[in-house]
Amino acid sequence: MTSSAVPERTTDRPVANRWVILVAGVLVQLAIGAVYAWSVFAKAMQSDEAFGWSKAQAAVPFELAIGMIFIGSYIGGRIQDRRGPRVVALTGGIVYSIGVMIASFADADRFWILLLGYGVLGGFGLGMAYIVPIAMLQKWFPDKPGLITGIAVAGFGFGAVITAPLGQRLIAGDPSMPTKAFLPLGIGYLVAVVIGAVLFRNPPEGYRPPGMGDAAAPTAVAATGGAAPDADFTASEALGTRQWYVLTAILTLSVTAGISLISVAAGSASDVAGYSAAAAASLVGVLGLFNGGGRILWGWLSDRIGKMPAFMGILGIQGVCLLLIPHVSSPALFAVLAALVYLCYGGAFGTMPSTAGRFFGVRHAGAIYGLMLIGWSVGGVVGPLLISSLIGEDKAYTLGFTVVGIIALVGMALPLLTKKPAPRAARSAETEAAARR
Repeated sequence: MTSSAVPERTTDRPVANRWVILVAGVLVQLAIGAVYAWSVFAKAMQSDEAFGWSKAQAAVPFELAIGMIFIGSYIGGRIQDRRGPRVVALTGGIVYSIGVMIASFADADRFWILLLGYGVLGGFGLGMAYIVPIAMLQKWFPDKPGLITGIAVAGFGFGAVITAPLGQRLIAGDPSMPTKAFLPLGIGYLVAVVIGAVLFRNPPEGYRPPGMGDAAAPTAVAATGGAAPDADFTASEALGTRQWYVLTAILTLSVTAGISLISVAAGSASDVAGYSAAAAASLVGVLGLFNGGGRILWGWLSDRIGKMPAFMGILGIQGVCLLLIPHVSSPALFAVLAALVYLCYGGAFGTMPSTAGRFFGVRHAGAIYGLMLIGWSVGGVVGPLLISSLIGEDKAYTLGFTVVGIIALVGMALPLLTKKPAPRAARSAETEAAARR
């Protein structure tokens, strides 16, 4: 007799559909992940043939977009928990694509259009769409949450690998107006996100994938938000725990460390290891593969060695590599160290969604992890500003990378001291007992 606590899978939603939905999620992430190709456009805008902007001015639209991600992910995550994944992904993807297309009308005298289109609308839509597949796929794959969310966000990391050469080719068509490249790119992004998002949906309540039999049923139910509500925290309950703030701090520190190198990768490759400008640009493109691959590798690894040991490795490897990079003259060794930093930077994004799901359940994963992405926005702004100010005009790479490396190593203490919070029912009992005393 089938237990009423764990409903059988419905026959109108076959298990094979979850793999189609995974592919759809990766497609959406590939489109919005193009934001990491910004350096291609920023470099073109700085040329005298185009707008002649300074490095600082050319960085503002990207910084604004990264800052808007948290707002979009927070709003999108809350709506997703109420309305489902499809409407949020479509809305976010359309807003993102329209923002990119609006940016195509910017020029040297209309900088504000770039800020509005790429920065405000693009960043907001990106955050809104980004959170959807991460929360949704944990419900479809409770048997392998780290690996699957790693694959999903790897699409985001690989997005720049596709957009960078394509954007460069479009810019070459009219070097005096590099922003024109945003129009065909925005149209392409729109097609991709619509095709992917229309396939999004949550699994049936109580869904269990093959291989998760009755013995694993309670875990599966809790993971999917089925019939064990005490296993799932609401967003406000998660915010009431110490663990939510610690996990957000871990994400912030990892982003700060990794994006510090990412923001100066080409320049440091030339100044520290002697790469030519062309070779440094090629290296940056290759390193993007490690950003994407790290999301899969660390997501998979964290399912096996544990979430907190994984984060200790992510922060520790970044810290050691950043300390070594300014002292390396060998181009090959520089590439290896940089690749490890990129691998771990991506790894935090591949590991944190399933960590939040394991700590707080996934019924309200959209809102809970969406709030945690404030760490991405904070780290994405602080990291580049910190490293650029420390390096300065004197090219003090040793000072800059040493400070950021030490920050990452000190951050290893956070996962070492972090444990999963008590379930809701246990915490409620403790609160009532304390009140009686």
